[in-house]
Amino acid sequence: MLALGACTTAQVDVAQPTVEVPADWQVVGPPPISVDVTEYWTLLDDPLLTQFVEQAIEENRDLATSAARLDQARASLRQARAGYLPSVTGSAGANRAVGSGTSDDFFFDIGADAQWELDLFGQISGNVLASEADLAAQGFSLADLQRLIVGQVAIATINARATAEQLAIAEATLVIQDDNLQIARWRNEAGLVSSLDVEQARTQRAQTAATIPQLESSLVATANSISTLIGEPPGRVLALLTLQAAPVPGPPELDGFEAPAEVLRRRPDVRAAEASLVSSTARIGVARAQLLPLVRLSGSIGTGPTTAGNLFDLVTGGLFAGVSQLLFDGGRTRAQVDSAEAGARAALAQWEQTILGALEDVETSAVDRQTATERVILTDEVLDAANTTALLARSQYEAGLTDFQTLLVAENNLLSARNQLVSAEAARANAFVRLTQALGGGWTELDLDIPQVVEADFDTDPDDAATDRTE
Repeated sequence: MLALGACTTAQVDVAQPTVEVPADWQVVGPPPISVDVTEYWTLLDDPLLTQFVEQAIEENRDLATSAARLDQARASLRQARAGYLPSVTGSAGANRAVGSGTSDDFFFDIGADAQWELDLFGQISGNVLASEADLAAQGFSLADLQRLIVGQVAIATINARATAEQLAIAEATLVIQDDNLQIARWRNEAGLVSSLDVEQARTQRAQTAATIPQLESSLVATANSISTLIGEPPGRVLALLTLQAAPVPGPPELDGFEAPAEVLRRRPDVRAAEASLVSSTARIGVARAQLLPLVRLSGSIGTGPTTAGNLFDLVTGGLFAGVSQLLFDGGRTRAQVDSAEAGARAALAQWEQTILGALEDVETSAVDRQTATERVILTDEVLDAANTTALLARSQYEAGLTDFQTLLVAENNLLSARNQLVSAEAARANAFVRLTQALGGGWTELDLDIPQVVEADFDTDPDDAATDRTE
């Protein structure tokens, strides 16, 4: 029995996903990506954005909460591994009789009890394996949370840059429109134009001025959200965005992606779901082991009640080996087995859903990245034409060769084109962030100090995929 208990190791048959993983992406194909996207935010070349992201990794409170849960999982693993060892308790006592005719001596006794459960059918080792997988799942969940928070900080900073740039555009445009209003008034006083031009100029200026408070409010709200993400009160972030003004960062090109199977192995959410399946599968064996015999060894040793001088003159002890077998519990244990099996099926479905979601993320983000780049190119052409039109319209109006309505339309188109270009550049940068997130960027491997859990061998042909694999 001792030999069998010492040699028992947990083995579980872990189901493999039935989801068909394509060999190549639908949007982009080889060659594989040559850029390391682990710290993709540095590729945007915005020092303030990099500063915010690195502070979020260190100070974000959601990450701190998840890190504490990781410590809990690590402690649970130590608790599960302690099941391999015997438990020993000690006891000691002292007494003295009272009353007439009794001795005044103190009598002492000490003893120890030990108990050890043999892991003949893998109940303890199954618990250990489940705890190891739980630790891995929690670690990858922490990594995935970091991946998401890094993306949130990057996107919020990009949006703040865009809002600040649009605010500067509105303020600069307001200066030009003030000049237009003054020119319209002079020409009206000279009898060259009617008061209609003055009212149109005043309307245009008021509309532009009305956008400024809205942009300021949006900038403050975005800055405050960044402050929360990086773990500090509002105020400093807004000041930094104002003092260290910069245009919307331009992302680098990504020529190709790694194969879908490689991306799935790098996604922490997929690996967390896989580890959860391993844990759920291991708990099936733990539940089934309760239907099998349980072997315990127990022993005790102690001294009889003696005086301090001859405490060890009388030492007694005993050793006991017992076997227990569940005979009837009204189906409770069998129900636990059924529940564990259902939990494993749910974990498998969740893993497959996570795989599908990861594939969707990459394909959709890749299209967004392409279309956003095309939008920037086209909008830049629009801005160039609108800028030329506005210059011509202004010079002709000042020379009295055209009416104010023409100038009004030209400058409104210019303002719209400038804002559209900023929005397009922000959309392109955000698409880059979402794409690199989808490719598994934004987190680093964690040293969990645990054995390697099952890692899926994603098969691109569902007909050849194995239904299960032994770890």
